[in-house]
Amino acid sequence: MRVDAFHYELPPELIAQTPPETRDQARLLHLPRLRGPIEHRRIVELPDLIPPGSLVVLNDTRVIAARLLGHRHGSGGQVEILLVKRVGTQNVEVAPGESRTAEVWRALGKANKPLRAGTDVDVPAPPPTTLRIRILSRSESDGLFEVALWTSGPEPLERVLRVCGTTPLPPYIKRAADPRDADRYQTVYARHDGAIAAPTAGLHLTGALLERIGARGCEIARVTLHVGLGTFQPVTADDLDAHPMHEETYDVPPATADAIVAARARGAPVFAVGTTTVRALEATADPRRHGFVSAGRGETRLLIQPGHRWSVVDALLTNFHVPRSTLLALVCALGGTDAVMEAYAEAVRARYRFFSYGDAMLLWRTP
Repeated sequence: MRVDAFHYELPPELIAQTPPETRDQARLLHLPRLRGPIEHRRIVELPDLIPPGSLVVLNDTRVIAARLLGHRHGSGGQVEILLVKRVGTQNVEVAPGESRTAEVWRALGKANKPLRAGTDVDVPAPPPTTLRIRILSRSESDGLFEVALWTSGPEPLERVLRVCGTTPLPPYIKRAADPRDADRYQTVYARHDGAIAAPTAGLHLTGALLERIGARGCEIARVTLHVGLGTFQPVTADDLDAHPMHEETYDVPPATADAIVAARARGAPVFAVGTTTVRALEATADPRRHGFVSAGRGETRLLIQPGHRWSVVDALLTNFHVPRSTLLALVCALGGTDAVMEAYAEAVRARYRFFSYGDAMLLWRTP
């Protein structure tokens, strides 16, 4: 489908640069079932809009401090590395006759001069530890680098990265990350390190809000999908069919698969919090049993657009997405392109806040 179908005009001042004062006070645009009129609500009202007994599924990935600022070893030129995905370990020669086991990651890199294989980057770290990154190679197909990371001290690399790295805010937030982002660009239920961007619909939820949802007889289940380039990579093709999706790692536990079985048995809808939750559930849809999933871990390149044959997800809480993006295409596939794009136009007119730190919408699958 052509990406023009998912274009809309967005005044730059509507792009949220900071989170709301409290998570549950964001605005909520509701597209009711059976195509009723658009409702303007607040996130704090969300439990009242979820049918009692629903299964609510969360993505419990945790954003890592993936943005690293350093300097070329020797020359001092500034380099920015964004870690994307850990791929393993490798022995590297750190000095003549001395080798060390390093972690190998796929990463984006930015510098004043081209980064070439063999380039070493020093990242400031609390003494006596040093953190070094070495460029190993660059993929011609997607432009990602393969880099090796190691430290000189006794501290585990994972702990050093938490100190040396910063929160990887998306490029449309035109400010540097500050200490508040380490908390607010993370869901309250984040468990498993691995994402380089937040599952942003979940940023609105609080412990108290989840308790209210549970008090309505709703069951809460979890999946893990480590948000990576597959979620937010810009679309440059004219047709989504030509857009290359990067793979992302998911884990659908057996308990969640069982919860979906139980929800189907009682006739309850499956309510996804965020588009990444949708991708994890639809990627694991059981081809032999419509409406169910197969538990397990894996990689997905699933691109959902209008025409997708829905199997698992019945409703979605999601933020407002970038024009001409795969995420907006997914939302249109669920709620209908005309209805969703009309809702976006209404959100612009009503001055909703857009993107990661912005407001949200609630919609139901088109019959």
